[in-house]
This record gives sequence, structure tokens and C-alpha cells, in this order.
Amino acid sequence: MLEVSGHLRREVDNSYPILIRPGLLDEAPAMLAERFNGLGFALVSDSNVTGLYASPMVERLRGLGCRTTDVISFPAGEQSKNRRVKETIEDRMFEAGLGRDTVVVAVGGGVVGDLAGFVAASFARGVRLVQIPTSLLAMVDSSIGGKTGVDVPWGKNLVGAFHQPVIVLIDPRVLATLAEEQFISGMAEVVKHGVIRDHNLFSFIEDNLEQIKSGGENVIAELIASNCRIKAAVVAEDEREENLRQILNFGHTVGHAVEAASGYKWLHGQCVALGMSVEGDIACRMGLFKAGEAARLDQLLRRLGLPVELGSLQVPVGKLIELTCQDKKARGGRPKYALPCAIGQMATGRDGAYGLDVEDRVARQALVAKGALE
Repeated sequence: MLEVSGHLRREVDNSYPILIRPGLLDEAPAMLAERFNGLGFALVSDSNVTGLYASPMVERLRGLGCRTTDVISFPAGEQSKNRRVKETIEDRMFEAGLGRDTVVVAVGGGVVGDLAGFVAASFARGVRLVQIPTSLLAMVDSSIGGKTGVDVPWGKNLVGAFHQPVIVLIDPRVLATLAEEQFISGMAEVVKHGVIRDHNLFSFIEDNLEQIKSGGENVIAELIASNCRIKAAVVAEDEREENLRQILNFGHTVGHAVEAASGYKWLHGQCVALGMSVEGDIACRMGLFKAGEAARLDQLLRRLGLPVELGSLQVPVGKLIELTCQDKKARGGRPKYALPCAIGQMATGRDGAYGLDVEDRVARQALVAKGALE
């Protein structure tokens, strides 16, 4: 046998700035034109955001002499996050004559960022990506960390790639045009960050909930910054989710199962909220989490108007268990759970791993307690 070694060891610095300032969106075209002088732009957005922010940005980029496509837009909603829409975006880019000297600019919420990010990861074997999130959920979570992907019939985000942006531009002022239920959905990820990493953040949300919900500009900007610091710090330690980054999945093992079971009619944050409630209950049943802490979490979620029970979603517990086994975090056909041991701290196994095994019996009990059908 002949053997040839391909030595590909290298160190890569994927660091990038996350800029947060009310009114930043107005400055974005000039910033992009200067930073990416000579490159072409492909702006990707959805039907909710195109007219509000993406189209005006295209016009301003053209006014600055930049090469850019018209906005590549698709129908808003999780149902668009699929391989067919990704292919359509890529075709539009090829038709516009774009190549490797392209910057993909995602202007929108989490669906836009995930789709555009996956396009940037694969188009011409990888091009630059700029994230300009316009929803709270995208600002505090999905625009940071480089996870991109699409949904498939077998589950959520099962096809994708890690592809870090080169810059993230966050303007809290655009949240004024965000529907209230979308804002509340984004707050689920804010609560999650408090549970997994920062007790003080959790307490801040409890103590300032009305001011947060009323949309005070300075409060929201600092809230976003706090969440970005948490997410960025975790990703910096574990970019490819080998261990620590799994704590960001708290609420998502069950949450993704509920999302799929609802036919993606429930918002992502609503599903994560329910997932956190169920997984908090699981942690209690396993002796990891105190009942009082789980009740405190449920109380905050209820105050936000987020679900902690399945309610009208009539879904058999067996179906939900099956869906958790299909989750991308599963290993050997078994789901992995990130579980809290206190507000602000996550549990680890004896091997130091944050992805924990949970007996089906325990998961079933917790799901039935939240309204799953036996």
C-alpha cells in the first residue's frame, strides 16, 4: 500500500466585530462600500424586510458606485428555509455574474441569516458574509457564531455549514417595526443566555421586564450587547460545538422537536421557551436542578407571554421523542440534552461533557406533564 500524507494544519483567525448602535443602519451602506471596495454585493432578505430596509440599502450602495444585485427576496417564514430557496438565491447570484469577489449581505431575521449564510458558505466554495439582523432573536443569537443551514423533512437545520460573518451590524432602532410576537419570541433566547451563563442577566430581565417590553432604546441596546458578549465568548472557546458550545442548545432539543411537530407554525422562540420549560423539568427529575429554580424560569417565561405547555398542539409523546432522536445534536440515534444545574450554570457529565443522556422514561414524564399525549 502506498500512503501519502496531506498536511493541512493551519491556524485561522475568524474574529469579527459586532457593532451595536441605534441608527447604525443608516451608516451601513457607506461602511460596506468602504470596507469592501471593489467587491460585488448580493443582498438577501425576505418579503417582510425587503421594502423596509434591504431595497433602500441597495439604492444607496449603487449611489456609492458599488456593484450589487437587486434584493434577492423570498417569502418570509420558516417554511422558506429549505434547499429549493437556497438554490434560487444561488441562481440569482450566478445570473448576476457574481463570483468569488462577492459579499453576501443578510438583511433580516434568523431565517434570512441562516439561508444567506449557507449560500455564502457554499457559493463559489465560500464568499464573505455580512449579517445585518433585524429581529431581536437574530440580534442576540443567530447572527453570531457562524451556524448556517436549512431545514429538511427530517428536521430543522440538518443541512448546513459553519461559516462566520466578517462583520455584524446591529441597529436596535429597527425593532420598532418588529411585530410584538416576534420581539417576545426573541426574548426566549435572551432568557436562555441568562440561564446558561449569567445569573445577573436573568435577574435583570426579571427586574426590568416592563421597561424591556416597552422598547426603551438604551435598555434594549445594552440587553443586546450583554447577549452578544455571552454568545461570542462561548463560540470563541468552542467554535465547532465540540463541548462547551452545546450549552447554547438549552431548550433546543425539545424545542426543535416541537417546532417540527407544529409544522413550523410555532415561532422558534416559542418552541425554545417550551423546550426550556420541559428540559428544566427533566433536569429536576434527574436531581440536577432545584424545583424552585425551574418554577422561577417558568414564571419569567409566562410573564413574557411565552408558552410553557403544549396547549392546543395535540402531539403524541412518542412522536416528540422520535423527533428528538433525529435532531442534529443526537449521537448514535440518541438525543443529547444541555441541562441547567442552577440559574446561570449548566450541568456536565462525569466526563465533563455538556451534552447529557436522558432516559426516554424521564423525557416522556416531563413531556406528558407539559401536555403531550400519552
